[in-house]
Amino acid sequence: RPEAAVAALAPGAGGGAPGAGAARPSVPPSPSSPSSAPAPSITPKSAAPKPSKTATKKPATKKPTPKKTPTRRPTTSAPKVGSGLAAQESEVIRLVNVERDRAGCGSVQLNTKLRTAMRLHVQELGTHGDLYISQLPNILLYLGPKLGLVPANDENAIYRINQLALTALDGLSNEAHDTHHPIAVGDYYEDQKDAAIKRGKDYTRNRLPKFLGYFENVLRQNKGSEYLYGKQLSYADVVLFQGLDGVSFAFPNAVRKLREGGQYKEVWGLYERVRGLERVKAYLGSERRLGYSNGVWRHYAELDED
Repeated sequence: RPEAAVAALAPGAGGGAPGAGAARPSVPPSPSSPSSAPAPSITPKSAAPKPSKTATKKPATKKPTPKKTPTRRPTTSAPKVGSGLAAQESEVIRLVNVERDRAGCGSVQLNTKLRTAMRLHVQELGTHGDLYISQLPNILLYLGPKLGLVPANDENAIYRINQLALTALDGLSNEAHDTHHPIAVGDYYEDQKDAAIKRGKDYTRNRLPKFLGYFENVLRQNKGSEYLYGKQLSYADVVLFQGLDGVSFAFPNAVRKLREGGQYKEVWGLYERVRGLERVKAYLGSERRLGYSNGVWRHYAELDED
């Protein structure tokens, strides 16, 4: 994901996974014992008739029975989801699979790779206080300056870079997705396959070259630099890298032909430079980098060039 690749460039990126302890009762249980019944307050000084059996049982019947308070014994009964981080992660996967099933997608299995990605993502969320934001461009807009991926001495840089990132997302992510779901996102690919084939051919022959040409011109016009804007790497470069990598997976034949044609040397040169960056390279080889599957970029041979 673009935001994951961007975060990989942060100084000191990484860290252990957060843990979670078992819940402790807010009020300790108050022990009660049947042996705490009060003794008779009057002790006869002289011989007296022995009390009847009924009399000796009377105080016991009046003693209040201790009430059971389930909320005071959380350690004796596990919650439905289970206690601990692992159980919470399993529940998240279950809920995700419920939604994936409704959307007609295959289920995901919790493994070491996915568990590590989940925990690191939670750790990243914990470093930004109470700020919770959504939408990838918005997240990049927030992270970019903090990670040094926007020039600090250029007040207009954030807008230029955001514009480049949005264009890359439009052409290499959104339109790539629409090739396999051109009619309705909620329908199966097989139900719109004919339209998808038509859309896929138009994308690989017209739309993809159009966007590659745009970024080729941007790079050529930014003279004296190897990047899209200014003289340094920005998050727009990372977004373009991710988009190019995604379409390379989805349309391998079409992309190979475009690369071999030699029209977009600057674009593919940038792709290789970003991929070779030390931290990006480490991220791509780590468990944090999830493989392509049934997400935005999908490979269907019939949508690709022959």
